[in-house]
Amino acid sequence: MGDDVLEKLLKQLEAREIDRDTVLQYIRKMPYEDLGFAKIDYHRGLRQGFPEVIYCASKTAEQVKEIFRRLAERSRRVLATRADSEMAAAVQEAVPEARYHPLARVITKGWEETTRDVVGEVAVICAGTSDLPVAEEAAITAEIMGSSVTRVYDVGVAGLHRLFNELQRFEKAKAIVVVAGMEGALASVVGGLVDKPVIAVPTSVGYGAAFGGLAALLGMLNSCASGVSVVNIDNGFGAGYTAHLIAKQSR
Repeated sequence: MGDDVLEKLLKQLEAREIDRDTVLQYIRKMPYEDLGFAKIDYHRGLRQGFPEVIYCASKTAEQVKEIFRRLAERSRRVLATRADSEMAAAVQEAVPEARYHPLARVITKGWEETTRDVVGEVAVICAGTSDLPVAEEAAITAEIMGSSVTRVYDVGVAGLHRLFNELQRFEKAKAIVVVAGMEGALASVVGGLVDKPVIAVPTSVGYGAAFGGLAALLGMLNSCASGVSVVNIDNGFGAGYTAHLIAKQSR
């Protein structure tokens, strides 16, 4: 339950469209609802400005469906990450307006509406096409939260001239997410070219010595460029969320 839902309830009560007991019933469930397999935090939208996000990995399709359905009843925006097609199909049975983004592996409700109330500008840059799933997870996360996102893809250090031709496209961004695997060098390059926060995302893309993204993670942590912060391996969601918060504060 976010501010918008609570405000709507209070207006309906004032207009006598609903009664006091109905409002009390909603408020009683505001802190959380215990489903046995999950305790849904309905209060998070009020505390943090965005509802609880569903991490789908290791959950069953039915569990994801039920959590998504209950969140969708109380919020116009819902986000589920690391979802597969089976989970998406189950969710869409309960919430037909839900949309599956297979490349990013996320399910959204209300993603299409966020362009109406943009609160900040974010850029998402990735080194190679193999990094796209993580980059899209970051981009869609920032978008559904309310940021306008500029995507600049496949501009890694093996062909750095491609990045230079795109610099003007993300000049207005308040925060930049840089997604890269292999040695993760792109984050340092971008960090040395811009005057805004860079959130680096190492990906698990790379040959054996990349150690599933550990080489990129260490490379990004050791960046000599100022203003570069690093999230966990393949954590596009965390980067997109943080970029939105930075962009929102910079309005």
